[in-house]
Amino acid sequence: MIDRATIDKIMDATDIVDVVSEFVTLKKAGANYKGLCPFHNERTPSFSVSPARGICHCFSCGKGGNAVNFIMEHEQITYPEALRWLAKKYNIPIAERELTDEEKKEASERESLFIVNEWAMEYFKNVLHNDVDGIAIGMQYFRSRGFRDDIIQKFSLGFSLPQRDALSKSALAKGYNPKFLTGAGLSIQRDNGELTDKFTSRVMFPWINVSGKVCAFGGRLLDSRTKGVSQKYVNSPDSEIYHKDHELYGIYQAKKAISKEDCVYMVEGYTDVISMHQCGLENVVANSGTALSVHQIRLLHRFTSNIVLLYDGDAAGIHAAMRGTDMLLAEGMNIKTLLLPDNEDPDSFARKNTAEDFKRYIQEHQTDFIEFKTSLMLKGVTDPIKRSEAISSIVKSISVIPNQIIRATYLHDCSQRLGMSEVTLISTMNKFIRRDQDEKEKEARREQERSSVPEPIQPLTISQQTKKVEDLLIQMVIRHGDEVAFKNIETEDGQTISLTVAQYIAGDLASDELKFHNPLYNQILAEAEAHSVEADFKAESYFAHHPDIEISKLATMMIVNRYQISQSMKTKTTDEMLSEQVEHLIGDFRMDYLEVLLQDLMQQIRKVGSDMELLKPIMTRYREVKTIRDALAKKLGNNIIV
Repeated sequence: MIDRATIDKIMDATDIVDVVSEFVTLKKAGANYKGLCPFHNERTPSFSVSPARGICHCFSCGKGGNAVNFIMEHEQITYPEALRWLAKKYNIPIAERELTDEEKKEASERESLFIVNEWAMEYFKNVLHNDVDGIAIGMQYFRSRGFRDDIIQKFSLGFSLPQRDALSKSALAKGYNPKFLTGAGLSIQRDNGELTDKFTSRVMFPWINVSGKVCAFGGRLLDSRTKGVSQKYVNSPDSEIYHKDHELYGIYQAKKAISKEDCVYMVEGYTDVISMHQCGLENVVANSGTALSVHQIRLLHRFTSNIVLLYDGDAAGIHAAMRGTDMLLAEGMNIKTLLLPDNEDPDSFARKNTAEDFKRYIQEHQTDFIEFKTSLMLKGVTDPIKRSEAISSIVKSISVIPNQIIRATYLHDCSQRLGMSEVTLISTMNKFIRRDQDEKEKEARREQERSSVPEPIQPLTISQQTKKVEDLLIQMVIRHGDEVAFKNIETEDGQTISLTVAQYIAGDLASDELKFHNPLYNQILAEAEAHSVEADFKAESYFAHHPDIEISKLATMMIVNRYQISQSMKTKTTDEMLSEQVEHLIGDFRMDYLEVLLQDLMQQIRKVGSDMELLKPIMTRYREVKTIRDALAKKLGNNIIV
């Protein structure tokens, strides 16, 4: 358990902008910051971060909260794990007791896989730096590539021993569960139950995800076995924590530089990334020989919209530059392409040039992707059929670009470069767009047919209306619960008192023994009323950073104006506005309560039928409630936006 004092210390040290910036590129927007939401795919930023309130919120998907909520949601970890994440970031020590064996067994499989991978990374590093074979073979290889000690440490490079079970034996000796060794892809279990290592006699490249956790490994053969072997590199298999098409090598080391430069260089291999870092270009990642996936593109899009595809100039490099580009364009990325000189790749070029020289070369030789594709596909092509196919392919790439102005600009440029009518190109592009829309509609229909038939949408009911009023009332408590809005209220004994919003709502509801339908709302109201006597109590901050994660999430949602009071109530002074809003909302709450009671009485009347002995008291009660309802309805206006 983490004690309350430590939690308070963590929350006091936490900067919400600093935390979110680890995963999202933020730009100043008035008093707040905005960026692309990390929880759903979007092209227009709707994710807002408020440093004053210490919260974040997506106005599109609704996710957000304080820093702990954000880390929990983004990393899919528990509340204590999120606190530990923040404590580690801000160097705050946490004294915790050692977990028992039973508690270790109950730990989530996902976190256990990360833990065993973290241990394996340290194991491989230790072998590289301290074992005879590690120094003679692994370190010698890295030295031959020109890697400095600081770069080797930065990427946590390592070495796996030649023995077939060296890592497995060490892990078992440390008490690690074989289930997680095989689950992480570090070990292979034979039919007789024995474990052997997946990686042997290889230099090791850990894959560290955007959050800084070790999710996988890549290993490269070094000796004569590489001759004639097509698969020099072996990666960890897919697992609970690693999917190759979701990850990018070097993203953790590069994310701050990508955000700062507002640009990312995409290369193919591990050593390309490492050499460019050593050269001084840190905004670089690798897709490690696979075609780019939409998951990888969206991961990059959080930090920048600008990407330079950086490959060597041979046929393989050209092919790599062409893969996945339509997906990049469709996701709203601005693509530049750069093919390096013959017999050069990013690794070798970086080792021969300074960062300034490399950047200058990129600026002078990078080409807009559409221009690159046009030059590449039409170079030396004279056959009309092949030329037509090439032009169609170019126009198809343009058709997936979501921005209409950019599409029109590209088509205009292509028209001039190709000597073709712009009208013809536009017509062709529109056919591709319509075809793509038709395919999406067909897929949507197929998906709907595969899924169960959804229930029809029900009209707004009294209970739904009551919920909205309760939401508005609890929003008042969270946002203004500490504010004294009711002054000079006369008590039964003739004294006058002043009440906060929370005290007034709690007292008014209690007078008729009314409660919210949502137990969480009752807890919030009770806590706000109890803390109202404290001079430094601020309801908004208290609930936004509440240790109960559900209360914290709810508070964040309420703080960012999910529900609003009508404009007609915003012309008075603050105290007048608050008191009128609260009184009006309580009136609406009572009105809805009476409406539900009348419906219940009417159902009883229908059930009783013509039995006058049973019917009479129900009818009397119905008339009483209706009289109260009518009087209240006359008193109330309709100032709530629903």
